[in-house]
Amino acid sequence: MTAERASPERDDDRPTWDDEYVERVAGRLSHHYDLERGYRLEGEQFTMYGQLRVTYERHAIHPSVTFGHHEAREHLFVTECERPTVATLEGLEALGERLAEEWVEADEDHYSTDFTFAVIAAELPEDAREYVSGYRNRTLLTYGYNGHYEINLLVVVPAREVCVSSANADVAQAFAVWEPIVAETPGRLDRLLGWLSR
Repeated sequence: MTAERASPERDDDRPTWDDEYVERVAGRLSHHYDLERGYRLEGEQFTMYGQLRVTYERHAIHPSVTFGHHEAREHLFVTECERPTVATLEGLEALGERLAEEWVEADEDHYSTDFTFAVIAAELPEDAREYVSGYRNRTLLTYGYNGHYEINLLVVVPAREVCVSSANADVAQAFAVWEPIVAETPGRLDRLLGWLSR
């Protein structure tokens, strides 16, 4: 029996975009994100919306015995703007704060919710670049007992192969289509599992 693997740039279950750049980004995201085209929110149209949901749980003795349930989500909003300004980015941050109030279910199972805003631009003014690269917005819920939410920003200028992002906007790699996606450095759990498997 042979298994066929879909092309990394094409998944028949996802929507398509007329823009070649956006289509390539969608190809990189579609393996982990549920994607929507032309997403409307608060009267604004986003080129793409993606949602990533991860559930963590621990097992004891047998896979059916679980504990330590936690959920993490990321909401990705992709928009286009010829020349984004600091005010443009502050507007996206304000939207993220409103969404956090409405969408985050802060309970003991909630670990994190990220709201990431990606702007596809034709040019990037220096003050906007500095704003994005220095941006950080993380809010603990009930002193961290109910997890946290975070707002991330990134701006990409495909024609100049420039991608600038805030520190925790991990999805930025998907937007830098001119570079290969690099696997992350193994975390503590990966190192522990490697040591135990010796």
